[in-house]
This record gives sequence, C-alpha cells and structure tokens, in this order.
Amino acid sequence: MRTSYFYPLIFAFLTSASIAAIAAPLVPAESPKAHLVMDTAAPAQSAKVDLNDADAATLQKELTGVGEAKAKAIVAYRDTNGPFSSVDELLEVKGIGKAILDRNRDKLEVN
Repeated sequence: MRTSYFYPLIFAFLTSASIAAIAAPLVPAESPKAHLVMDTAAPAQSAKVDLNDADAATLQKELTGVGEAKAKAIVAYRDTNGPFSSVDELLEVKGIGKAILDRNRDKLEVN
C-alpha cells in the first residue's frame, strides 16, 4: 500500500516542476558582442609630421620623447636657421639626440 502513494507523489512533483519551468518568464540571454572602438582623435598611422610646418603643440603631441621644451626648441631652431633640409638635421637641436630621432624617424618628413 505504501507504493501506491509513492509513485503519484513523484509524478505530481515532476509535473509541477516541468510546468514551473515552462511558465517561467523567458529572459533573453545576452549574446557577447564585440564593440568597435575608434579613436577619431588619433592621427592615421601613415600621416607624418612635417618638421617645417608643424607647430610646437603638434610636435609635442605626435613625437615620442618630445615634451614642451624640446618642441619649442625645434621651432626656435627652425625660426633661427631656416627650414630643415633633412630629418637628420634634427640632431642639431639642443635636447634632441640620436635615440629620440631613431624613435621618431618613421613619423617625420621634411617638405
């Protein structure tokens, strides 16, 4: 007689569990989305800085290892000695050494 109560209880339990699962509100799973972040303030990699046209702020922003003082020194050298004839002439500017020039050589041009 005990078994006659056991199976209906199991059936009732499983039925209520399945109904609860079906009746539960559906929450859409968030699909992982790749976000595309574009930095519009950054210049294109192919854009080069012209030593004869760039102002001190541009030189400071675009060149690695060049702060405000070195950028002003580059502009002062250009104003005193005329336009740069080559990128290597940048070594004549006080505070600019071979290491800084080598780090920035691919970013520089002379027009």
